[in-house]
Amino acid sequence: PLGPIPALHSLLMTLLFVTIFAGTLSSAAAEIRDTRWFWRRSKTPFEWLLCFPLGTRPSGRVFFWSYIFYLSRFLQIFNTFFSILRHRTLSYVHLLNHSTLICMSFLWLEFSQSYQVLEILLTTLVFALVYGYRFWTEIGMPKANFPFVILNFQFLLLACNLVGHVWVLPLHFMKGGCNGMGAWGFTSLINGIVLLL
Repeated sequence: PLGPIPALHSLLMTLLFVTIFAGTLSSAAAEIRDTRWFWRRSKTPFEWLLCFPLGTRPSGRVFFWSYIFYLSRFLQIFNTFFSILRHRTLSYVHLLNHSTLICMSFLWLEFSQSYQVLEILLTTLVFALVYGYRFWTEIGMPKANFPFVILNFQFLLLACNLVGHVWVLPLHFMKGGCNGMGAWGFTSLINGIVLLL
């Protein structure tokens, strides 16, 4: 018996993901406001979120929250250990998703990958809802069809990411290039595999 540990973990993860979402959103808005003068006239704030200019270094407000997001992935692994201790079967997709998200988050930072701000915003929003729901059920509140809820949230997240990743391509080829396209390719491949599975 794990007692209140899974509920506390879910509450911690919910609060952490809400904090990362709010921090990333406010940092991206401040970064857009402070650096807009530096962009070419043809670039919009949404294009900046999708496509960092070539030569972008992983420093500043936005990348601070990206680093916190990367570290949160290690805390999220405890959910897998809770499943093992409760003798629940782990799916291959669950293990693949958790392990590759750590690698992807590292690559986003290492190569200042374009599109990572929107991906962090979407992911933290979905995971805040998922872990909030897990906390709700762990403290004994009424359950909905949990796998249905999780799969719908994750499917929506992956579909939005797929659309965003496709949208980066014209910006990269027609607007002078986007930073971190190797990491972007790896992330796109992993998102596509997880979506298919």
